[in-house]
Amino acid sequence: MTDKKPIALKRDCVAIMIPSGERVTLTAGSTVWLTQALGGGFTLMTDHGYMVRIDGADAEVLGMAPGDFAAHGEAADPGESVEDRVWSQLRSCFDPEIPVNIVDLGLIYDCRAEALGGGGHKATVRFTLTAQGCGMGQFLKEDIRKKLLAVPGVSEADVDLVWDPPWNQSMISPKAKHQLGIE
Repeated sequence: MTDKKPIALKRDCVAIMIPSGERVTLTAGSTVWLTQALGGGFTLMTDHGYMVRIDGADAEVLGMAPGDFAAHGEAADPGESVEDRVWSQLRSCFDPEIPVNIVDLGLIYDCRAEALGGGGHKATVRFTLTAQGCGMGQFLKEDIRKKLLAVPGVSEADVDLVWDPPWNQSMISPKAKHQLGIE
């Protein structure tokens, strides 16, 4: 597991199993180990040997203050384009198994922000997963969509999961390769 201290859950909590994407309920008193606290959520190893992800809004179930780890976009720089703010926000999305954001993992294939006629912008993102069998696609898709809609100036978000071209490790940024020790 991990070298972290075990945590007894304070109450029942809904979680998403990794990598299947199945919703499960963790019961109060269950033991978990925190493996990742990134992107507004927590990845935990359960006492049954499987990994789950819980939302940062449920921080108190782990004995932490709610909101301490919530995902917040950085304050908008008035000189930054909406598209640049969208890219920044995408860097707050993390693969629940890998402590690297989805941009540096090379999972974003297309990202655009287009002005809408009535004001605001539509953010369009095409992304993939590290493996087609991963069940976390819909989870990540919704996480991306929510975060895009939190970007100042974005009023619509179109997010699609695509498989072409297939992802491979050569798509990982040099910075992320260094972080993962796969240079």
